[in-house]
Amino acid sequence: MGSRGIKDAVAIVGMGCTRFGERWESSTDDLLLEAVGECLVSAGLQRDDVDAYWLGTLASGQSGLTLSRPLGVDYRPVTRVENYCATGSESFRNACYAVASGAYDRVMAVGVEKLKDSGFSGLLRSDPPSDGTASELSLTAPAAFSLLDPAYSAKYGVDPTAMREAMTHVAWKNHVNGARNPKAQFRKEVSRETIAGAPKVAGRLGIFDCSGVSDGAAAALVVRAEEAYDYTDRPIFVKALALAAGPMRGGLDPAYDFTSFPEVAHSAADAYAQAGVTDPRAQISVAEVHDCFTPTEILLMEDLGFSDRGEAWRDVLAGAFDADGRLPVNVDGGLKSFGHPVGASGLRMLYEAWLQLRGEAGSRQVDDARLALTHNLGGRPGGCVSFVSVVGSDRG
Repeated sequence: MGSRGIKDAVAIVGMGCTRFGERWESSTDDLLLEAVGECLVSAGLQRDDVDAYWLGTLASGQSGLTLSRPLGVDYRPVTRVENYCATGSESFRNACYAVASGAYDRVMAVGVEKLKDSGFSGLLRSDPPSDGTASELSLTAPAAFSLLDPAYSAKYGVDPTAMREAMTHVAWKNHVNGARNPKAQFRKEVSRETIAGAPKVAGRLGIFDCSGVSDGAAAALVVRAEEAYDYTDRPIFVKALALAAGPMRGGLDPAYDFTSFPEVAHSAADAYAQAGVTDPRAQISVAEVHDCFTPTEILLMEDLGFSDRGEAWRDVLAGAFDADGRLPVNVDGGLKSFGHPVGASGLRMLYEAWLQLRGEAGSRQVDDARLALTHNLGGRPGGCVSFVSVVGSDRG
């Protein structure tokens, strides 16, 4: 990778996040105002103090007007971005680069999605002709991700019963964590028996192996690192921002075996190089990853370097990634507890990192959290975009 990175050049000095869920009572405007309002209050600023905005949304707006109108920020630059399920992370990445370049002093990244009003249980999308993604439409997302389970078991000789137990543990863990989070959509623990015995959606994926659909918004205020303490006594500093877009040959390449996301491995390696992370298992305090389906989280533990190849299922069952494990993963509940409002999810992950690194996560607080990782994935096995960030409580 050719990234030079912007380690410790910018800092987050304010964040906001709505409650995720079936927000029938709230419009897209309402969600934006709620997230942006909390973000501004946390940084002690007004809307006009922000020089520029980046807005991430898949289907809840087509331009910067989606944000400028409800906020009443007349004639400020508002850039709307979209990059599959990594859309929220993309808005943050661009906001950080805008400040690091010196173009602006204060920039806000915002992500929003209002999905429940459609009445459908999944994501709605319309693909342009020949946009490079048409081949994936022959499989639903649950069907595509269900292939990970048998492929992983076959490659590494994992008994299907043990793999099923590991998938169940991922869902159980994330629902336990989400039950302690007032902003999660699902705030109830679910027994292992209920998870394992749930009606099937695709392959061996049951209802509780799949993330839900929800509404939500989140926002982050970014400034130059040397000015961070002018806004808060506990900023968090951006160590790495890495994005990898795959060639999307997985479905056609006989060598692709559905046991890894190469894009994730590449983006993780790039992020670690930028941040100076040489041993992620020891150096990362807490991680938020894209648990769209339970086998996804298992594979991500290996692609992110948290487990050896073929060993993640064993580490999961040993509790290595539980809230009290050696490397807590998805301590806020993850997509399993929050659902997945596409434009907001990446920033929601960052919001948990913000709380953890500031010691404000309450009953979810991880001891001595110093370095956090967020991971956002868009697409599916064989062809996706992958984002990895590393943020820390100390500069330098």
